[in-house]
Amino acid sequence: MELQTLTYIVVGLTFAIYIGIAIWARAASTGEFYVAGKGIHPVANGMATAADWMSAASFISMAGLIAFKGYDASVYLMGWTGGYVLLALLLAPYLRKYGKFTVPEFIGERYYSRTARIVAVICLIVASITYVIGQMKGVGVAFGRFLEVDFHTGVGVGMAIVFVYAVLGGMKGITYTQIAQYVVLIFAYTVPAVFISLQLTGHPLPQLGLGSTMEGGGQMLATLDKVLVDLGFAQYTVQKGTTLNMVLLTLSLMIGTAGLPHVIIRFFTVPKVKDARSSAGWALVFIAILYTTAPAVGAMSIYNLIKTVQTEQIGSPTGNLVYEERPQWFRNWEKTGLLKFEDKNGDGRVQYYNDSNPEFAAQAKADYGWNGNEMVKVDRDIMVLANPEIAKLPNWVIALVAAGGIAAALSTAAGLLLAISSAISHDLLKGVFMPDISEKNELLAGRIAMAGAILVAGYLGMNPPGFAAQVVALAFGLAASSIFPALMMGIFNKRVNNTGAIWGMLSGLGVTLVYIFMFKGWFFVPGTNTFPNTPDNWLLGISPEAFGAVGALINFIVATLVSKVTAEPPADIQDMVEHIRVPKGASGAVDH
Repeated sequence: MELQTLTYIVVGLTFAIYIGIAIWARAASTGEFYVAGKGIHPVANGMATAADWMSAASFISMAGLIAFKGYDASVYLMGWTGGYVLLALLLAPYLRKYGKFTVPEFIGERYYSRTARIVAVICLIVASITYVIGQMKGVGVAFGRFLEVDFHTGVGVGMAIVFVYAVLGGMKGITYTQIAQYVVLIFAYTVPAVFISLQLTGHPLPQLGLGSTMEGGGQMLATLDKVLVDLGFAQYTVQKGTTLNMVLLTLSLMIGTAGLPHVIIRFFTVPKVKDARSSAGWALVFIAILYTTAPAVGAMSIYNLIKTVQTEQIGSPTGNLVYEERPQWFRNWEKTGLLKFEDKNGDGRVQYYNDSNPEFAAQAKADYGWNGNEMVKVDRDIMVLANPEIAKLPNWVIALVAAGGIAAALSTAAGLLLAISSAISHDLLKGVFMPDISEKNELLAGRIAMAGAILVAGYLGMNPPGFAAQVVALAFGLAASSIFPALMMGIFNKRVNNTGAIWGMLSGLGVTLVYIFMFKGWFFVPGTNTFPNTPDNWLLGISPEAFGAVGALINFIVATLVSKVTAEPPADIQDMVEHIRVPKGASGAVDH
C-alpha cells in the first residue's frame, strides 16, 4: 500500500481510538475531571504517567539532539530520568498522602496563605505554557510531514485534536487515552530502532547495537566519530560544552522534573498512597524502554543521514548526492520547511559539512570546490520521524512512527493543559475568588481555561524559541526555580513560613525568566533578545536551559533568610508537616 494512504489509515485509526475514549470517559464531576475519580489502577497509571512523561521532547526531539550534540546531549537522559526518580521517591508519596488535587492547593494550605496559592498558580502556568510550546512544536512537525502540509497548518490540526479529547474527557479521558498512546508510541519508537540496528550492526537490540561492530567492520561509535571528524564536525563521543553548564543543566532538568505539576497530579489518580509508590515504579519501567533506546536511535540516525548525502569518499567528484536524485524522504521534509537545501557552488550536488570550522572550511573550498554547507536547515526535531524513511524501512513502520510521534506530543500536551485548567478553575476561581462556585460552573470554567491555553500554546508553538527539547528544558528550569523549592521546604522544613515561600518563589521565577528572556527573546517573541544566545555571552558559560538550577538556589536562600527574620509558622501547620512526613497510615490519603 502507498505510504501516504497507509499513514492516513494508521493515524486515523489511532485518532478514532483517542476520541472514542474521550467520549466514553467524559468527565461528569470535578473529581473525574481533575483526578479521574481516584480510581485508576497503579499499573495503568504507571503506563499513563510514562506516556505523559515521554512527550514530544522525549519521542521526537531528544534523539535528534543526541544525534547532533552527541555526548553533550546525555544531560537530557540523566536529568529527566534522575528527576523522575527524585519525584517518585521523594515528593509524590508525601503529596499524595496529603490528599489534595493540585500543587497550588498544597502550597496554599502548607503556607497558610491565599497569596502563596496565587503565586504557585502563576509559577505553574508560566512553566506549563512554556512546556506546551514544545509539545505544539512537536505536533506541528509530525502533522506537517505526514499530512504533507506546512508546519503552521500542522500545529493548527494538532490544536483541534487536543481540544476535542482533553476538553471533553478531563483527567479520566486523558488517562485512558494516554494508555493507548503509550502502546502506540513505544512500538513506534522501538520497532524502527530494532530494524536499523539489524541493518547497521546485525544486532536486534539497539541498546547493544550501539556498542557493537558494524556489518562493514569497525565499532559503531568509533566509525561515527571518524565520519563526523572527516566532515569537520567534533567527535560524537567527547564533551564539547563546559562541565559547569552540563552539571547545572542536569540538575535543572532533575529538580524541574520533580516540580512539574502535570506529572505530580498523576499520583492523585490512584486510590491509595501505596498505589502511588507502585505506579511510580511501573512508570519507571515503561519509561526505561524508550530512554535506553534513544542513544542508539540518535547515533544511527545521524550516521544514516550523512551516508545518504556523502555517498562516496569525501572530495570525490561523484562522492555527494545529486540533488535531482534525492530520495523521497528528502523531498517530503522539504515540503514542511524543516529541511532546506541551497546549492552554493552550483554543482547540483549536496554538500553537508561543518563550515563553521575555519580550518576544514578552507580545505573544503581549496581542495574540493565546496562553498559552504548546503544543508542550510536540518531541524533536529525531524530526525526520529525521518529515520525509518532514511533507512528505507517498510511503509507500515514509517506510518507507525507517524502515529507514535503524534501520540507522544498529544499525550503530554493534554496533561499540561489539564494542569493549567485546574490551576485556573480550582485554585484561582474556587480557591480564591469564587469559593461558592457550583461544581457545574467550576467544570465549565476549567474547560474554558483549557481552550484558552490551547490557543496561546498553539500560537507560541508556531513561533518556538528553540527545538522541542530545548523549549521543554526551559520549562523544567522555570519549574525548578519556582515550584520545586516550595514543595521541598514545605515537606522537609517546618520553619519556612508563608512570607519566605512567597518571596522565594517570586525571586526564583523572576531571575530565571529574565535570564531566559535576555537570550531567547522577551516573552519568547523572536528578535527581541537583549544578547545573542551564544556561550560567550552567557553568565559564567551557563545556558538559559541550565539557569533553573541557579534560580532554585536563589529561591532556597531567599525563602530561608526571609523565614528567619519573620514569624514562625503556626503550631498546627508545623504539626501537619510532621504528620505528612511520618510514614504512618500508608493505606489511605488524608481527607481535609
